Amino acid sequence: MLVIRAQGVAKWVTSPQGRLDILQPVDLAIEAGERCAIVGPSGSGKTTLLALLAGLDLPSAGRLWLAGAELTALDEDARAALRRGHVGFVFQNFQLLGNLTALDNVALPLELRGERNARDRAREMLDRVGLAERAQHYPPTLSGGEQQRVALARAFVGQPQVLFADEPTGSLDAASAAGVLELMLDLNRERVTTLVVVTHDEALAARVDRRLTLSAGRLVE
Repeated sequence: MLVIRAQGVAKWVTSPQGRLDILQPVDLAIEAGERCAIVGPSGSGKTTLLALLAGLDLPSAGRLWLAGAELTALDEDARAALRRGHVGFVFQNFQLLGNLTALDNVALPLELRGERNARDRAREMLDRVGLAERAQHYPPTLSGGEQQRVALARAFVGQPQVLFADEPTGSLDAASAAGVLELMLDLNRERVTTLVVVTHDEALAARVDRRLTLSAGRLVE
């Protein structure tokens, strides 16, 4: 079953100097449960493609489908609702809320969906990522590796169909990166989640099912 589909998807910006093409037309299909790495040099359009596939941005041309819905036919509120129900995110800079505890950060996406047992499920996920004893700590008091583990717990707690990750090991030291990589892949296998990850990390790219290589905005799979 396809969970992501892109048809002629392109992105450009216009300025007084003319049009700048960021992403050339892309045709892509990703099956449920597939693990894909988007790789390529800096500036090749990797993060742009990830943002489009996740519905965080709209293409300049083409059509996109995610989890059975056509993203390019939805308004921003509908796209946000789709993400809340079907998508998890992990970012290089963690994007945890510094004024919330680790437990509150993990519970937040469930609370936004109105689920009553949000905090119990958040505690279970923190235990799963090895941070049960850090539940009441705030992100600034956690190491980078611990913050990314909290981010993984937050991403997976809602049982997403798709996990989008943008350089999830990019800001970590080698030991922390290795631990986060193993944990992310373990959680992905346990929950049979489709994984789409932007990475420069060859150790990560070597562990997925499929590489999507971008070069100067062109997909050369």
